[in-house]
Amino acid sequence: MARGDHIRVKRRGFWHHGIDCGDGTVIHYTGEPKNLTNAAVARTPMAQFAKGGVVRTVKSACAHDPEEILRRASSRIGETRYGVVRNNCEHFAHWCRTGLPSSKQVRRALAGAGTVAVAGVAVLVIGARALVRRA
Repeated sequence: MARGDHIRVKRRGFWHHGIDCGDGTVIHYTGEPKNLTNAAVARTPMAQFAKGGVVRTVKSACAHDPEEILRRASSRIGETRYGVVRNNCEHFAHWCRTGLPSSKQVRRALAGAGTVAVAGVAVLVIGARALVRRA
């Protein structure tokens, strides 16, 4: 692992992502899956990020040099806009390296949900239309 690398560690049922600062710290979204109300981008010790797991480097395209990646990551320290589908730790780390927020985990989950997700969206749209008609 090196300064500016996109790294990840396996947690229960998902991968947690961050940016390696090269000095034993990581910039990532903090918080726990059961309590994300206080999730925020922070710089923490590698051991806190890893929580006993094996940290691995994510191989991906990179549009920026390590200093720019760290500048981008640091610019978001304190951010509290975590969203599991649109702004999670993987979106954050991928954005730092490429400029594009992206999460393979979310894409896989949505693809796996298939027709269940489509049916859920249909129910939400129908419900919203009914509310609009009542207003």
